[in-house]
Amino acid sequence: MKEQAAWKINGFIGLLLLLVILIFAAYFSIVQYNPLYLIFAAVLAILVLTGLTIVQPNDSVAVIFFGKYMGTIREDGFFITIPSIRKRVSLRVRNFNSDTLKVNDVDGNPIEIAAVVVFKVTDTAKALFDVENYPEFVRIQSETALRHVATKYPYDTDNEKAWSLRGNAEEIAEELARELQVRLNVSGVEVLEARLTHLAYAPEIASAMLQRQQATAVVAARQKIVEGAVGMVEAALEQLDQRQVVQLSEDMKAQMVSNLMVAIVSEKGTQPVMNAGTLK
Repeated sequence: MKEQAAWKINGFIGLLLLLVILIFAAYFSIVQYNPLYLIFAAVLAILVLTGLTIVQPNDSVAVIFFGKYMGTIREDGFFITIPSIRKRVSLRVRNFNSDTLKVNDVDGNPIEIAAVVVFKVTDTAKALFDVENYPEFVRIQSETALRHVATKYPYDTDNEKAWSLRGNAEEIAEELARELQVRLNVSGVEVLEARLTHLAYAPEIASAMLQRQQATAVVAARQKIVEGAVGMVEAALEQLDQRQVVQLSEDMKAQMVSNLMVAIVSEKGTQPVMNAGTLK
């Protein structure tokens, strides 16, 4: 199915023409004493009145004549169209909030995830006739696409080059929208935006994963501290050597490096030991 424009005329013009026809029919029926004119006018009036329709802004009306799709009226206003069954389809932008789903990420960790989908109908024929119930279709396909995307990535990762659900929210949202659009093309629905609204570890592993995140953060912090400490010690030795403040042997350099590393890396304040003798 593909949407097409339905035949229509301005409703006020149609009523005016109907009024003229009724006047002439009444005139000829009186002059010629023939009631057939009134019967014909009455039938015509019924047909015209059954074709009257009002279309609200951002709304549409699909015209169905004896089971055949005749087209869609998208313009807002008052019209007369083919006497038929008419079905209204909203063209307004809608929000859909998915339920909180429990799925396993690519590492097998159970997580809870939910998303909001912003969509609108762009093809009324597909929305009405190619799927049974397009709002329900959108709901089911949104949850299916969300599950599929969630299983492709880890909740979190230490690899800066790899994507994760928590660290790449924008990229994940774009991929979710693209996949969902592919699934909803058959229903004549356009996905305007799809974005995660809830992301968390499942309750049964939340505590363990929190400890893991804390341990990872501690290790990363220690690594940064050690890298900074090495740079500071290296700079100190270079400056002492350039300024020739004191000549240090290899053993003294090793001891100085050890003392500086302990002083910089240690979480507690260090207690300096003063050497009042000579350096040998």
